[in-house]
Amino acid sequence: MRTILITGPGGSGRTTVAAATAAGAAREGARTLLLSADRTDTAGAALGCATGARPSRVTERLSVWRPDAVERFREDLTAFQDRAASVLDLLGASRLDGEEVTPLPGAEELSFLRALRDAALSERYDLLVVDLPPLPGALALLALPEELRRYLRRLLPPERQAARALRPVLGRLAGVPMPAEWLYETASRWDVELAAVEAVLTDRHTAVRLVAEPGPAGADAVRTATLGLALRGLRTEALVANRVLPETVPDPWLAGLIAQQRKTLDEWAATYRVHTVAHLGRDPRGTDDLTALAVPGVNDGPAPVEWPVVADLPHSRTAPSGEPSTAADGHLVWQIPLPGAIRDDLDLVRRGDELVITAGPFRRIVPLPSALRRCTVAGAGLREGELRIRFVPDPALWPAGR
Repeated sequence: MRTILITGPGGSGRTTVAAATAAGAAREGARTLLLSADRTDTAGAALGCATGARPSRVTERLSVWRPDAVERFREDLTAFQDRAASVLDLLGASRLDGEEVTPLPGAEELSFLRALRDAALSERYDLLVVDLPPLPGALALLALPEELRRYLRRLLPPERQAARALRPVLGRLAGVPMPAEWLYETASRWDVELAAVEAVLTDRHTAVRLVAEPGPAGADAVRTATLGLALRGLRTEALVANRVLPETVPDPWLAGLIAQQRKTLDEWAATYRVHTVAHLGRDPRGTDDLTALAVPGVNDGPAPVEWPVVADLPHSRTAPSGEPSTAADGHLVWQIPLPGAIRDDLDLVRRGDELVITAGPFRRIVPLPSALRRCTVAGAGLREGELRIRFVPDPALWPAGR
């Protein structure tokens, strides 16, 4: 299955473009599911139907799904209370009824990620079109699986689970209760589920399409989004310039706006694969309007450049493309594409076996490959939108003769 993630600034028309993309793919014969994170039923309004908490069919080959975060949170909390019944009874805790449960902060995001995983693993569809939240919420959502997995590994290290048989003895010796079996099982289950979401996001068949109105605000949002996506190793397949006004409009009042759009489109064309979507003069509603938008098809244009996921970069003296590094001094060079990055907004910190990379408002903590863990950082530089980090082998950690 192929997955297309669609996002953009709030009010840019990303949900409408997502609906048009899904509807177009279905017309071309692909079994398509539109998964929407929109809290209101904008996707349903664009398609001329109502969405539900379960996938519902719009046409023979098109389905739409807007997950219900409240219901999923109730199910999860009920299951948690059942698993932790003995501990809750020991503490004298009072059980929560399903009717009094309201989602906590973050529950909606986790519920949507689980829905994304379930949809991507389904064999009922050929294409998954995901209508993500507006920027920057979408970038935070895409970073969530990796960050949560890191927290779980730090708080409940998997390697310590081997000592399960010793917990009763250790508990009596220490005089304090040891973590219960269900706690580690829950952490392990969450790790597996989050890993499945990560696998979908980083799959070579997954791509991102940005939607923005051409103009100063849209240009700033696209520049920031491109940097955040690149730091996560997610590839931007195309930039959809939405609500583009026709240049032949005789109204002089619109001349300035049209000139502003043209200037931004020319700047975008130098960097991105741009698809323009004309302004219909009204809010699109119904399949006829979605067809009139003429959004880019699923396979339009040349294959996009695939950026490597930072955590999966090579462990040897190679660049992401797999070609030998040109460093003649024996240094290991780690090259990370960061288009749009500004030198003054970059920060790099080595902390143990991890590398903390900060680029503008974004930060990512990356575990170093095994080879680089035996090295020290010799320096870093930003050149042509690419961060190049140089490592020097530590003689105390590298075998003699290497």
